[in-house]
Amino acid sequence: MILVINPNSTREVTAHIDRSLQGLRFAEGPKIVCDTLLTGPPGIESQAHVDGTSERLIAYFDANPQHRDAQAVVLACFSDPGVYALREILACPVLGSAECAYLSAAARGERFGVISILARVVPRHRRQVRLLGLEHKLAADLPIERGVVALSDEEATFGRMREVGSTLVTEYGANVVVMGCAGMARYRKPLQDEIGVPVVEPTQAAVAMAIGRVRLNWVG
Repeated sequence: MILVINPNSTREVTAHIDRSLQGLRFAEGPKIVCDTLLTGPPGIESQAHVDGTSERLIAYFDANPQHRDAQAVVLACFSDPGVYALREILACPVLGSAECAYLSAAARGERFGVISILARVVPRHRRQVRLLGLEHKLAADLPIERGVVALSDEEATFGRMREVGSTLVTEYGANVVVMGCAGMARYRKPLQDEIGVPVVEPTQAAVAMAIGRVRLNWVG
């Protein structure tokens, strides 16, 4: 079983993540289970939110010891909150969706762009890109200035994502676009159709990698 945890408390986000993973479910593959960290904030939108999530995630596994038997754990948040803390306490692979999305995008094209929710999260994203050694691949990281909860307004959100995605492609030369929030999952296919380049959804990227690790019996 692959456990996908949404570290914010918005169940609607989890539901959309779950639906976006349907194409990765198949008869011979591992079961994919999505859950919500109900003690988390409604949206992880600041460094303080990220910093406060590790202890909540550890408490989640203390309260749900059966999940420690998962074959892999995926953090469905583009800030990868708690990823290092969980790697210390869990025996299975723990995959951060942002890390997997960046690596997938870097493998797919020469330059990738990122659509972020808010301007204040961009420096945090850029730090992770530098840590991964992928700064030379980053075309730009641009915000739509909508928080996680506001992403549920589909008309306004998709309009901004289409605008920013097109700018990344036409003005910054991105030939791959990464959606910088797991709450954007429902918009991947329509956005890709609109802007004409591959669009990477972070949780899909992480779960795809998790399936590979489970199927190939890679440990650690």
